[in-house]
Amino acid sequence: MRWEDFRQSDNIDDRRGDGDGGGGGMGLPIGGGGGLGIGTIIILGLIGWAVGIDPRILIGGAEMVTGGRAPSSSYTQQQSAPRQSSPPTDNIGRFVSSVVAMNEDVWKDVLQQQTGVRWKAPTLVMFDGATRSACGAAQSAMGPFYCPLDQKVYLDTSFFRDMQRRFGGGGDFAYAYVIAHEVGHHVENLMGILPRVQQAQQRASSKAEANGLSVRVELMADCLAGVWAANANQKWKILEDGDVEKAVRTAQAIGDDRLQQAGGGRVVPDSFTHGSAAQRVEWLKRGIEGGSVEKCNAFAR
Repeated sequence: MRWEDFRQSDNIDDRRGDGDGGGGGMGLPIGGGGGLGIGTIIILGLIGWAVGIDPRILIGGAEMVTGGRAPSSSYTQQQSAPRQSSPPTDNIGRFVSSVVAMNEDVWKDVLQQQTGVRWKAPTLVMFDGATRSACGAAQSAMGPFYCPLDQKVYLDTSFFRDMQRRFGGGGDFAYAYVIAHEVGHHVENLMGILPRVQQAQQRASSKAEANGLSVRVELMADCLAGVWAANANQKWKILEDGDVEKAVRTAQAIGDDRLQQAGGGRVVPDSFTHGSAAQRVEWLKRGIEGGSVEKCNAFAR
């Protein structure tokens, strides 16, 4: 994938090496007092290795990381304070910043033209190990995720290394797909989809029904990542031989069925929150081939 000659985004909050560590007692509670049991943490860890976090966090339900406690208003206000961050100069930092910039430049035009929704750029937070978010503690074991409460994407770039070691994925475009998937959640938020899904989940008659809605949110984000890739390639010819295949392999590896198999358990479709390997590939390809937000309506099926 070609990225070296593109501009870098101004919407990068580089917290790597700042010693933040997510302080203030915002780490994952283990057992007791409404906290998470160790078994739950293990399950969430497996889900977190997928592209994104548990959907209840993704759509603003911070109880999964705060032991049932919603973020306080003072905490949310703390997150809204601007942080000054110098542009990253290391290779991975420049890559992330360039991919974010390409997402900004594509969606600024595509979202308005195709949906009439005005684009507002999210901030991408790079961190080491743990940091704070308006949705609660952000920890590397969760994987990359989007928090709609502060409209920020959180990324520990060590996830890219884990993609190679744990999922057999890797390559610049596969990494860009991960970022574009999270930006896709931001697009869903701007379109008003995430709040509507949250309301629908609260009305759901079963856990399986609520999980099914989460799957649709994730598949739509996969498709929107493909829409970004299609339009970016049309504008700048960023894709090189083998790029799409690497992204497809990554999408296959992080399907819920593959993750459950890798965890030594049986495949339980009703428990899926991100979609099967086949579904994730289907929706990524749908976006790449169509280049249209209209093709990404996972709720119409």
